[in-house]
This record gives sequence, structure tokens and C-alpha cells, in this order.
Amino acid sequence: MPKKPSNRKKHKKEGAGELYSPKVMDYFMNPRNVGEIKNPEGVGVVGNPVCGDIMKMYLKIKNDKVIDAKFQTFGCGAAIATSSMATELIKGKSVEDALKISNRAVTESLEGLPPIKVHCSVLAEEAIKAAIEDYRKKIQIKTAKKSTAKHKK
Repeated sequence: MPKKPSNRKKHKKEGAGELYSPKVMDYFMNPRNVGEIKNPEGVGVVGNPVCGDIMKMYLKIKNDKVIDAKFQTFGCGAAIATSSMATELIKGKSVEDALKISNRAVTESLEGLPPIKVHCSVLAEEAIKAAIEDYRKKIQIKTAKKSTAKHKK
């Protein structure tokens, strides 16, 4: 007696193109703003010890505005795509507005991420915040040095 075909769909192994949106694939295959900035105003380095992703973000800031952002990421395709998108989202923004960029904004700009890869967008948000924190520390040091120099005169 012949077997009836099952109504259940067979599970096949999904390829990267089926897991990620076309926009994620584009930002992974053609990342924007890769590299480092010479003499950056801020640098942020963050990592996830569980997956091994490491992101380094460089910022060029003038008049409290992000005029350039670059990144170097060691990680999966989603980590590269989220780093790239994060730099795109903060360029041209004030430092305050750049700080408001959330992992959700990064994910939405990439038209979604698989749930298991959302941590990559969290790293991108953390890299922005770390780079801006570094910038602010440098500004405080410069301000303190100027203040000390004025008092010595």
C-alpha cells in the first residue's frame, strides 16, 4: 500500500539569505565606514564574551556633532551589519542625538534581525555609547588642563 504524502513541511537547513533581510545582507557584504579614524575624538571598544564578537568604533566630532564614524568588527555577519548601520545612523547627528540611537533603531534600520542575533545590535548601541563616553572624558581632561594652566598664570 503506497504511503500518503505528509502534510507537514520538511525542515530544510536555512541559508544566510533566508535568515537575514536583504538589507542585513547588503550591509554585511558591502559594509559602510569600515576602518579607523586617525586622531579620533572618541573610541569605543565593546565585546560579547559568549559569542566572541568585538566592535571598535571611532568618532570624529566637531562642535559637538559627529562628522565621521568608522568601525572595525571581529564577528559574524550580523555584527558587521549592525556596526556598519550604527555608523550610518550617527553621522551628522549631535552627540546627544547619537546617544539616543538604540539597538532597536539599528535593528529596525536593517529591517530586522533573527532573535538569536539581536545581541549584535546591542553591541552596536554599546559601541556608540562607549565612543561618546571616551570623547566626553577627553573633553573633561582638556578642559581641566586649560583651567589648571589659567590658574598657574
